[in-house]
Amino acid sequence: MLDMAENTLEIRDLIVQYHTDAAVIHAVNGVNLTLRQGEALGLVGETGAGKTTIARSVLRILQTPPAKLMGGQIIFEGEDLLKKSEAEMRKIRGNKISMIFQDPMTALNPIEKVGWQIAEAIRLHNKISRAEAERRACDMLEMVGIPMERYSEYPHQFSGGMKQRVVIAIALACNPKLLLADEPTTALDVTIQAQVLEMMRDLKKKLNTSVILITHDLGVVARFCQSVAVVYAGEIVEYGTVEHIFDFPTHPYTIGLFGSLPKLDATEKRLKPIKGLMPDPTKLPAGCRFCERCPAATEVCEKSPPEATEVAPGHLVKCFHTGVKA
Repeated sequence: MLDMAENTLEIRDLIVQYHTDAAVIHAVNGVNLTLRQGEALGLVGETGAGKTTIARSVLRILQTPPAKLMGGQIIFEGEDLLKKSEAEMRKIRGNKISMIFQDPMTALNPIEKVGWQIAEAIRLHNKISRAEAERRACDMLEMVGIPMERYSEYPHQFSGGMKQRVVIAIALACNPKLLLADEPTTALDVTIQAQVLEMMRDLKKKLNTSVILITHDLGVVARFCQSVAVVYAGEIVEYGTVEHIFDFPTHPYTIGLFGSLPKLDATEKRLKPIKGLMPDPTKLPAGCRFCERCPAATEVCEKSPPEATEVAPGHLVKCFHTGVKA
């Protein structure tokens, strides 16, 4: 574990459940993460794995009920966010920690000018005049590649890619130390996606912001992130640098993710998808969460969950058979 002075965020044994009348959904099950200052960490995995729940837990914006934080710590700047009051969290949200939500169409207020929405975020956390907030909002628009003359326009006058740039401008308006980006390029076409990622990379370097990037796209992770956490059924099953995960994938699930991707230089005629579906989050297996889909599963996998094993410095894997290839 790194010295906390170097870390922007440290998540310890985070457990989140959703309680309904019908059942208890085990969404996040003992997650541990460390994020250094200026680092970009990619959270990858299938839909429903718990990635967005982890990010929303950091900001404390889970809908309660049905969500319940059952345990763990989220250490930011040496303090546990889970112990802070709602008033204290409001001073942190949008100021020290910001989030880019998945759908820019719904993240913006359709009846307010885009410039005003950026200026509002600035004025909430800074004791400055309206004119100064507007000037900073214009600067933010220019920073994300939108002419300041469009300050007084409404969201419906912008394309999908431009809306996403506005959302990024709002998120970065107060120079946050931590940015949570929930699939920020999913709704964009490939050309605009590349432009937005390049812009986010430049802004991250300029502002020295730490980033948690949630995505299904391993190509995006390869271009943007320094480290990767592979999430499955609410657990991190493999964690390491981009080089660790891409050059030496070890967990059968991670190997399966790469095997299901098309490769231009491959000789195989068919992809190798991962069979089956993720387990029911209301009835998780007693042993390894992936054992029902794993080609290397044995009896021990069904009986008890594996502990994280360090297969290389900083490369952690939750698997009893770390030497077995799927």
